[in-house]
Amino acid sequence: MTVAFTFPGQGSQTVGMGKDLADNFAEARAVFEEVDEALGEKLSDVIFNGPEDKLTLTANAQPALMAVSIAVIRVLQARGLDLKSKVSYVAGHSLGEYSALCAAGTFSLADTARLLRIRGNAMQAAVPVGVGAMAAIIGLEHADVVAVCTEASVLGACQIANDNGGGQIVISGEKAAVEKAAELATAKGAKRAILLPVSAPFHSALMAPAAEAMRAALADVAKSNPVVPVIANVRAAPVTDAAEIVKLLVEQVTGQVRWRETVEWFAAHDVTTLYEIGAGKVLTGLARRIDKSVNGIAVNTAADIDAALVSLLG
Repeated sequence: MTVAFTFPGQGSQTVGMGKDLADNFAEARAVFEEVDEALGEKLSDVIFNGPEDKLTLTANAQPALMAVSIAVIRVLQARGLDLKSKVSYVAGHSLGEYSALCAAGTFSLADTARLLRIRGNAMQAAVPVGVGAMAAIIGLEHADVVAVCTEASVLGACQIANDNGGGQIVISGEKAAVEKAAELATAKGAKRAILLPVSAPFHSALMAPAAEAMRAALADVAKSNPVVPVIANVRAAPVTDAAEIVKLLVEQVTGQVRWRETVEWFAAHDVTTLYEIGAGKVLTGLARRIDKSVNGIAVNTAADIDAALVSLLG
């Protein structure tokens, strides 16, 4: 059994996530405490108790989701899991790539929390509210979505942000261009084209100021080669060099999250099981829709951890 760990992205957050881990495992509590200390505030209180609108803020949701993922990792490790010997690859969806890299030892937990706070703030500040937009295009082929984005880009920046697979592609850019692309997609036969309730046009050229902010922030942190290869979002292929990883993380801010291709890469390289580490089950659902030969398993509760350990450790 070849195993990869995947880490969820923004949208998987819910108030109360990780609380049962913190209540039951000292290792998990220590993660939330370290993140609180790194950020100089009680983010854990927002994670466990809300309010939801505060947790949903990009600058909070990003480090919060990472904290839950790493809490799961630390509990698994405390119970005997050695990442290097039991897991062949890691990957994360957008901000989840930082969780994956923290789990694989590229960044420390405190530095990862601070990087994600910077990333969240920079992404929010890059574009005035109302200027950008994102839309989910359902049931249209990748090439057709590229074509409608190209046609709509006469009205401004418009590009694929997330290729999530299972017939779901998210586009991002200037509001008028995204709205036009959504109309064109419907005319081309998309089942649905839905404008998303997001606060900024993530993974588009409009995020260039945030990419520069991350270039500066990443230059200032200690980094190591990951103990297992990371499948980079913008490359959908394994990377093991810390300097290359940093370069790709900067590209990721304005580039496409190639999640469909990531899961297809896993399937082509005999990865049979994807454990989704952290909040929710979004990536587990996507894996099943992209390639039925890959088994997705969500791990976010004490019971999930017990079951995963039985499987992983035998």
